[in-house]
Amino acid sequence: MFQKILIANRGEIAVRVARACKQLGVPSVAVYSTADRDSAVVRLADEAVHIGPAQPGRSYLNAAAVLQAADQCGADAIHPGYGFLSESPDFADACEAAGVTLIGPPAAVLAELGDKTSARALMTRAGLPLLPGGVDPLDVDAAGDLARRIGFPVIIKAAAGGGGRGMTVVTDPARFADDFRRTQATAQVLFGDGRVYVEKYLSQTRHVEIQVLCDGHGNAVHLGERDCTVQRRHQKLIEESPAPALPDGLAERMGRSAVAGAVAAGYVGVGTFEFLLAPDGSYYFMEVNCRIQVEHPVTEMTTGIDLVAEQIKVAAGARLTVTQEDIRPRGVAIECRVNAEDPANGFAPTPGLVDEFVPAGGPFVRVDTHVYPGYVVPPNYDSLLAKLVVWAPNRAEAITRMRHALAEFRVRGPRLRTTQDFLGDVLAHPKFAAAEHSTSLVEELLASGPAAPDGARSPGKALT
Repeated sequence: MFQKILIANRGEIAVRVARACKQLGVPSVAVYSTADRDSAVVRLADEAVHIGPAQPGRSYLNAAAVLQAADQCGADAIHPGYGFLSESPDFADACEAAGVTLIGPPAAVLAELGDKTSARALMTRAGLPLLPGGVDPLDVDAAGDLARRIGFPVIIKAAAGGGGRGMTVVTDPARFADDFRRTQATAQVLFGDGRVYVEKYLSQTRHVEIQVLCDGHGNAVHLGERDCTVQRRHQKLIEESPAPALPDGLAERMGRSAVAGAVAAGYVGVGTFEFLLAPDGSYYFMEVNCRIQVEHPVTEMTTGIDLVAEQIKVAAGARLTVTQEDIRPRGVAIECRVNAEDPANGFAPTPGLVDEFVPAGGPFVRVDTHVYPGYVVPPNYDSLLAKLVVWAPNRAEAITRMRHALAEFRVRGPRLRTTQDFLGDVLAHPKFAAAEHSTSLVEELLASGPAAPDGARSPGKALT
């Protein structure tokens, strides 16, 4: 096991990693920007090192500063969490050069799977189903010809994209060339890489992903599926496991596909294979997230496996202690992301003081958060305040428990608005309750207004 782990992240995931370190008996070191000087992980970790000002590029994205902090405190491993440097091949290479273990896949795996075109090519060889489209980036004329062959609508994606960014759906062939060039420009700004590719776009789909766990000795398992269909602009709002109303045997087929892809890639650690599920039951590979996912708690709640602890142990060279036959998920878990955003104002971020924070409680309720009364939500980072997670023996009871938990959860501030009420509206929507929703549900709800009847909406209300 490692002697000391530096946590190269912030917010709730940094707290989550620090707790896993304590469980394993490994000292942890938090890094923090000036804006996060009073953050919860600074108090929880065994040590803390200041790495720069509030701007992410000068702190959490500053690989040299992170490695300097690791050297300063004597850490022999770095846990990158999600976001920031977690999927950077260059950072993985720099860690190896510095003699520090990055808790994640090797740099070569990050490079191959982080580029969507090379990932698609690899998964094609591994036998995973892909949507019709190109594997290699094309110029605008060749891409237009391909789009016409596979049929509109199509989606243009950045080869180096991620996090739901760098994508454009095109329904009108006359707009394709302009949208193609605009997506190229956006990809260049966001990722420093203007390459894009084209694939068929499916509407009324579901988004289902498979959690995998792999060691460095050739062993790989999947831990079931998560449904992440409730999204806005490709950003997930609600996740659940298992995915509801799947055809018999489909989840297991998807799990076998994900394991085959992970083995083909030489994957090590925890990762997520994301798939689109069509109304006819067909599924298609989208991408691999080479890190711990925001929504990992729902898998932990249904399997009883501490994914972050397993991630750390595998990175330290341990073999998997479970086989595929050992993994038997039970019940249903649902996660709601409570963000400091105003749904009535286009989900605009609402940073500022939190003067009241009361997490939900009760049996089978979990709250992953870094927030406390007096905490100031900074404007520089992701707006996630807390992940509210519940478990129940079946989906109907899990939805009821989540609605009660949302009603009990309180987070208030002078200028703060949150997604809490909106999440309650989604849970109350008849399509969600019947598991008949698709990735368009949120936009439908925004267009039609609140779905919950009077008195059923979670009483977070507008926060003043």
